[in-house]
Amino acid sequence: MKDIAVIDGATQPRARGALRIGVGPRGLTALRQSGALKALFPHRGSDQVVLVNTAGGITGGDRFGVVLEVAPGARLTVTTQAAERAYAAQPDETGQIEIDARVSGELCWLPQETIIFDRSRLSRQMRVDMDAGARVLWCEQICFGRLARGETLRDVRFRDRVEIRRGGRAVYLDGLDLTGDVFATLDRPAVAAGGRAMASLVLAGPDAAEHLAAVRALLPATGGASMLGADVLVARIVAADGYDLRVALAAILRRLSGRDLPAVWRS
Repeated sequence: MKDIAVIDGATQPRARGALRIGVGPRGLTALRQSGALKALFPHRGSDQVVLVNTAGGITGGDRFGVVLEVAPGARLTVTTQAAERAYAAQPDETGQIEIDARVSGELCWLPQETIIFDRSRLSRQMRVDMDAGARVLWCEQICFGRLARGETLRDVRFRDRVEIRRGGRAVYLDGLDLTGDVFATLDRPAVAAGGRAMASLVLAGPDAAEHLAAVRALLPATGGASMLGADVLVARIVAADGYDLRVALAAILRRLSGRDLPAVWRS
C-alpha cells in the first residue's frame, strides 16, 4: 500500500481544476477536464455548456483554468451551474481563475454571478482572441456579500482583468482592483453610490451598433452603454443587490444573444 500523505495543521487542501472545450459547426471537437472543474451538456445537439466547480467555491491557493476554442461557423454558450463564491482565505494566499478563449465563430460567455465574501482573496483573468467577423458576447456579474444575511466586506483583495483582442489588436481592456474595506469604496458616489452588485457587458461583432439604442432603452437609471469603435458595444450596470442586477440584465442578454437565458439562471 502506498503511503498516505499527511496534511499538518499549517497546510490546507487546495482545489485544482482544468477544462478545455472545442466546438466546430457540427458540435463538440475537444473535451478535456480534470480536478474540480467539470462540463455538463444539458441538451443533446445544443451549443450550451454548463461549468461546475465541484469544490463548491474558491479560496486562497485554489487554481482553475478554462480554455475555449470556437471554430468558424460554430457557436458556444458558456454558463455556470450556480453562483461562484470567493470564500475567506489566508492573508498570504490568493485563489486564481484564468480563462483563455480563441473565437473564430461565436462565443456567449454568460456565467452566473460571482459572490465576494469578507476576507476573500481572488485574482481572475479572461483573455479572448477573436478573428475578424467573429462575435463575442461577454458578461460578468459581481455581488459584494449577501445583503439578506447582513454580510459586510471590510477586508477583501479582488483583482479582475479582461482582454478582448481582434487580430492581435486590443478592442477591449478592463481592470478592477478592490482592496480593504470594499463597502466604504462602494459607498462613494463616484464608484457605486451604495450599490452592492455590478455587471460589465461587452458585445464585439459586426452587428454591435445595431443594438445600442435597444440596450440603452432597457438599462436602469444606474446603467450606461456606449460604443468603443464601430463594432464594440460596452455596458455597465450598478444595482442595489444581485436580484435587481439579474432582472436588469435578463432582457438585455436575451436581446444580444438572440435566445432565452440558460435554464440554470432560472433554477
